[in-house]
Amino acid sequence: MHILFAGGGTAGHINPALAIAGYIREKHPDAHISYIGTADKLESKLVPDAGYNFRTISVAGFQRKLTLENIGKNISAVGKALTSSITARKILKEIDPDIVIGTGGYVSGPVLREAAKLGIKTAIHEQNAYPGVTTKMLAPNVDAVLLAMPEAEKYLKLKKKPFVTGNPVRKELLRIDRDTARAKLGLDSDKPMILSFGGSLGAAQVNKSVRGLIEWHNDSDKFYHIHATGKFGYNDFVEYFKDKNITLSKNIDVREYINDMDVCMAAADLVICRAGAITLSELLACGKPSILIPSPYVAENHQFHNAMTLKRIGASEIIEEKDLNADSLITMVSNLIENKPQLEKMSKAAVDGAIKDANERIYEIIMQLYTNA
Repeated sequence: MHILFAGGGTAGHINPALAIAGYIREKHPDAHISYIGTADKLESKLVPDAGYNFRTISVAGFQRKLTLENIGKNISAVGKALTSSITARKILKEIDPDIVIGTGGYVSGPVLREAAKLGIKTAIHEQNAYPGVTTKMLAPNVDAVLLAMPEAEKYLKLKKKPFVTGNPVRKELLRIDRDTARAKLGLDSDKPMILSFGGSLGAAQVNKSVRGLIEWHNDSDKFYHIHATGKFGYNDFVEYFKDKNITLSKNIDVREYINDMDVCMAAADLVICRAGAITLSELLACGKPSILIPSPYVAENHQFHNAMTLKRIGASEIIEEKDLNADSLITMVSNLIENKPQLEKMSKAAVDGAIKDANERIYEIIMQLYTNA
């Protein structure tokens, strides 16, 4: 069995592919797994590091805002669209996969399009509530459309019913409970804990608002709080408190990055974060109430659509970035963090909305395609 994945650009497209590939490898140690991505994006590091055969094509997305610079980029993108299809077809003929699975990003487009033309079985997995351009383009012509969130269906033109599979969730997040996590962190079990983060690179407005939140509760000794600033926010965050001669409480842990997210997530009573698709699937799987701050800087404003899926089921509250400041965040946190019945209600809603067997669901569909290949 030879499975080819195509997807990239961001971790949100790459990690689901790697999770699915890893599950297939567990079930079929002799399976041959390949991956097509771009040479200058994150997949060029993550995929070889995971031990999979990695091939590249050159492809770029089109810029929607028409400026002189973007017109030039779009002309270049047209050229790459032609050459990427030729290169993709050549690679497909060379490696001859049984199934091609796209997980999003511009690189999925030419690979799945050419695979379908060659009669190879194809599937596309969409992680977000609002589908990306590539998914919209490919959905009518692939053999199986896999959706993480059922809301995505209404935005797609489909010839057959899609499969709702959820997003693959890291196994370690499901293996630790709150009490065990608290013990690992050296925290008692009674005091509420807030976990906040804005992404690996950091989010300036999130950091600024969380900074105000920490300043508000620093002397209260009522909460634990772990905050990850991201790569570009740590120094400014720490210097702010130094400049104001504020010593942070021993209950507050400010980090650049969270390397033990499974432990921190399990220990938390309330999570403040962006609304990336994989993060939200993890929140649901862990049953965590959350305050979501959708990034306004992503395509199609898809994080807002993602966040709304959790708000609608009662698992989350939302603060849009245009409304985000220290005061708005403090108000929402103070209304939730000591309201145990409300947190329990939100936690139950998250658990009820979770899909914890995404890998199994996706694997079964892949095996159906393989059987019929």
